[in-house]
Amino acid sequence: MLLSPAYAQSHQHGAATAEVAQPQAKTAAPAAAEKTPPPASGAVATASVSYHNPTTFTLRTGIATGRMVYIGVGGDIDGKINPTLMVHEGELVQINLINGEGAEHDVVIDQYAARSSVVVGKNASSTFAFTASKVGEFAYFCSIAGHRQAGMEGLIQVMAGPREAMASDAADVVRDPADLPGPIGQRGSKVVRVDLETVELVGRLDDSSTYTYWTFNAKVPGPFIRVRVGDTVEVHLKNPEGSVMAHSVDFHAATGPGGGAHATQTDPGNESVVTFKALKPGIFVYHCATPSVAHHITSGMYGMILVEPEGGLPQVDREFYVMQGELYTVEPFGTNGALEMDYDKLISERPEYFLFNGAVGSLTKTHPLYATVGETVRIFFGVGGPNFTSSFHVIGEIFDSVYAMGSVGSPPLTGVQTVTVPPGGATIVDFKIDRGGHYVLVDHALSRAERGLAGYLIVDGPEDDDIMHAGPADAPAP
Repeated sequence: MLLSPAYAQSHQHGAATAEVAQPQAKTAAPAAAEKTPPPASGAVATASVSYHNPTTFTLRTGIATGRMVYIGVGGDIDGKINPTLMVHEGELVQINLINGEGAEHDVVIDQYAARSSVVVGKNASSTFAFTASKVGEFAYFCSIAGHRQAGMEGLIQVMAGPREAMASDAADVVRDPADLPGPIGQRGSKVVRVDLETVELVGRLDDSSTYTYWTFNAKVPGPFIRVRVGDTVEVHLKNPEGSVMAHSVDFHAATGPGGGAHATQTDPGNESVVTFKALKPGIFVYHCATPSVAHHITSGMYGMILVEPEGGLPQVDREFYVMQGELYTVEPFGTNGALEMDYDKLISERPEYFLFNGAVGSLTKTHPLYATVGETVRIFFGVGGPNFTSSFHVIGEIFDSVYAMGSVGSPPLTGVQTVTVPPGGATIVDFKIDRGGHYVLVDHALSRAERGLAGYLIVDGPEDDDIMHAGPADAPAP
């Protein structure tokens, strides 16, 4: 999304309607421990390309009280006539326009030189975006002759200063992507004890919303577990007395009934133990397997376990841990307040949110990935789901090595742009960073970026113009 001064696109095929509303460490490897990441402040804010969720409003045209109007769709403006759109200075604002009745319409904001395309057919849509750089109160309106006078006008209020994080006791449930143990390397097999606690807690979903998460060890995803092939893994699962639900854990790295879930169905106030042999190397998902399994997974009960091959994986400078999941809430995407799980949406596979590491803005505003030019980066990427496949991609990078489907026993693929990872699946991608700047982690089903799914890899170091620069190529030397 190039957003200077405004970006717009239209959809005149008259089909689906969008329902998008207003929203709103530990280092991985020994080599990374000596690196100091650049400060978070400023680095994210100055990105010229943003896949972090904009402040988004959806307006549907219609007739109300005998007038032509805009009707808010979703979130805090749902059902309101010509709703006032409240944003903060410096925010990226996206407005979606849906033609509700088939007459010709658009949306214009003169002071920002921002406008949608004209939509003609019923259900036709257009989207545009701009940065709220001017403080004040501005009109948005339909520029088709007579429509503004007929009632199609509302206000957008741009308030001074950045939007503050929600004043709440809600916990930060986001697993820092750099929070994972370092490589095992050369050692013999042994017994490895793993302690997991099932924690039900109210966590921060977005700046102004919360959700009751079910987690392993109070973060999403659960802890990154690292063993080597041949190890015996002894898992202690504790479910605190104050929990509402029974919980369990199914390890895809285990061989045996239910991946251990048969032995770890644990009621509140109890503890269970299961032991399994790590027979095959690879990167594997684990998750709760207590009915309804999908409910437990969507609420945050998933993580990954790496079974290293003998001798370990090739050395890299930095390692990161990222997982993708979905949330199915009663309330539309972007609604403020305490949100609740919607079982009907869950079993119908209609998520409101797509998330990296459990929350909107998890890897953009609160826990970006950091690296330096010249370093080799490894991302352990998995999909908790429970339902949607990811097309994992880092915008501006090409994966040097990809361990397809999480297999470390086969030679990695090379020179890969996008990796398909199914729910309950995982992969490992390695790439060397040759140029400084901001790189964006996405699922290349890019509509999901508008429902929470984006991350930043912020790279400190020279922006090598020989690799990329604005403008034409230099003239050849005489």
